[in-house]
Amino acid sequence: MSTLLNILDYSPIDEGTNARQALLATTELAKRAEELGFHRFWVAEHHHVLSVAGSSPEMLMMHLATSTRRMRIGSGGVMLPHYSPYKVAENFRMLEAIHPNRIDLGIGRSPSYRSVNRALNETKGKRLSYEQQVQDVYKYLTDDTSEDHRFNSLIATPVIETAPEMWMLGSGMGSAEIAADNGTAYAFAHFAKPSETGLEAVAYYRKYFKPSLLLTKPKVMIAVFVIIAETAEYAEELAKAFDLWLLFVESANPPPYYPSVQTAKKRGISSVEKEKVMQNRKRMIIGNAEQVREEIKRVADLYQADEVTIIPNFFGANNRMEGIALLAKAFGLH
Repeated sequence: MSTLLNILDYSPIDEGTNARQALLATTELAKRAEELGFHRFWVAEHHHVLSVAGSSPEMLMMHLATSTRRMRIGSGGVMLPHYSPYKVAENFRMLEAIHPNRIDLGIGRSPSYRSVNRALNETKGKRLSYEQQVQDVYKYLTDDTSEDHRFNSLIATPVIETAPEMWMLGSGMGSAEIAADNGTAYAFAHFAKPSETGLEAVAYYRKYFKPSLLLTKPKVMIAVFVIIAETAEYAEELAKAFDLWLLFVESANPPPYYPSVQTAKKRGISSVEKEKVMQNRKRMIIGNAEQVREEIKRVADLYQADEVTIIPNFFGANNRMEGIALLAKAFGLH
């Protein structure tokens, strides 16, 4: 498979651990991913999700980029509607200045919880459209003054010779249109909406892509939940814990940890929850390394993806370390 393989990590707080341990586990996972030959390592932005520690991707990225040497480090993603495009551009230019040709800016627009949305935007008056925000980030990252802009002479510092890669993240046609219009790379969240819509969105992006100062031809990444273990049987046990975590996340009072295999076995799921679990199972790839490899290849071929990003969001830091090593071996990464 010529498709590049990446990782997106949420920094899950496994049952019996704490947030600091989760962030240290992410650091060790990134170091191991680099040794194994993964191309990119991205971290997420989740607010008020007490079972994951990844709330500030830029801060964690600086630490991870310093803790590794070659692998690209990125955000999956920065939720742009909450922030000033100018500040986002400066954050990522700072990262790129210290770690040139290694930084990825993945941008999303997940609305988060209403209370989070209000807290992050409490002092703001009129809000910019998402489309305008994306154009603004592009302008500041490229120093492009060819278009009329309300801050045309404004420069995002530090001024540097390289630029972060800019990726639009999305699960529908809207994000594909913005990525194509702005000439950015496009990451489709297959793990969120594995449907015909994704194929249509990716096809639209490729057809209408406009070359830019950042990218000359379209580039597509597909992101998938994966659960990999030595045996298919143990992968299924890990999957049951993941089923429970997804149910917890969408419940009124989720626990502040990622449930263990033992907790999932003890609790089980109700008949009412079974249908939701069956729907969620369509979002993940589960099995031993060979089974997961074949399914990843199938999905990559379906989308004609340039890259696949796995989200190994299953219980246990040791399980995740073993899982990515098994998959790297199955794919023959170096």
